[in-house]
Amino acid sequence: MPKDFRSLSDVIYKEKAFKKIVKKANEQEIVEKFGEIFPELDKVAKAVKVERKTLYLKVENSVWRSELNLKQEAIIKKIKSKLENSELERIKFIS
Repeated sequence: MPKDFRSLSDVIYKEKAFKKIVKKANEQEIVEKFGEIFPELDKVAKAVKVERKTLYLKVENSVWRSELNLKQEAIIKKIKSKLENSELERIKFIS
């Protein structure tokens, strides 16, 4: 019987073969938890997807787009503090 058993999470998070899957899961987690992280933005902004380290946020109107654009750095910082595996670098606002 082999001696070096590893946990499933150890294999998934450390093996190169799973790198893309883990990255996609982390990106999807941002989309799914955006409303929990920013409940105050629930009615004006919705996370649509994350692609190439960019969060696509659907915003209600141009006023909110401008407001959230000014707070982009703080939004990214808060997401990274809540979701430590996040590689998020920027936000793109869509209507």
